[in-house]
Amino acid sequence: MVSPFNSKYRLITVSGKVAVGTTTLTKNLVHILGWKHINFGALQRQFDREHGINENKQGALARSDDHEKSMEEMGNKILKSEKNVVYEAWLSGFLARNYKDVLRVLLICPNRAIKIDRVANREKIAIEEAKHWIKQREEENEKKWKKLYGNFNFWDEKYFNLVIDTYATGPMETLGKVLDKLGYRHK
Repeated sequence: MVSPFNSKYRLITVSGKVAVGTTTLTKNLVHILGWKHINFGALQRQFDREHGINENKQGALARSDDHEKSMEEMGNKILKSEKNVVYEAWLSGFLARNYKDVLRVLLICPNRAIKIDRVANREKIAIEEAKHWIKQREEENEKKWKKLYGNFNFWDEKYFNLVIDTYATGPMETLGKVLDKLGYRHK
């Protein structure tokens, strides 16, 4: 679908760690903009299911370096050639850090208790299990990615055009901030 507005951005990346609202924001953006949604988390979960990996109990260390590199390559192809796409992935903003025509959005939630509650409710698990899942996935992913890509802080705000605290803003306000940054005006 052709964009209903004139924006300098041809693509949006939505990045963030566990339970910060990336999928909620992405779905809302896709609904409003009519853009294509590419969710690398869903692709990873499909891969994990096919290979007997419980993605909530294991992170990127359970996947081969070759697999991680192939996902990065797929992400780079999207960044180079696609338009009118909302690209949701933990590392999408970092990978897009040098693209001026990509809006790089980082979602954060500094309130750990809220993140734990979100995971516990979403997965229907106990609080202690949610704490473990978050810690395990975030630590394993960061360890793997530092090994593969270097000692970066992949969520350093300097890589992003827009950083939104989803503890301080609700889903619609978060959506509004991104639409404002895009220059979107409802007809």
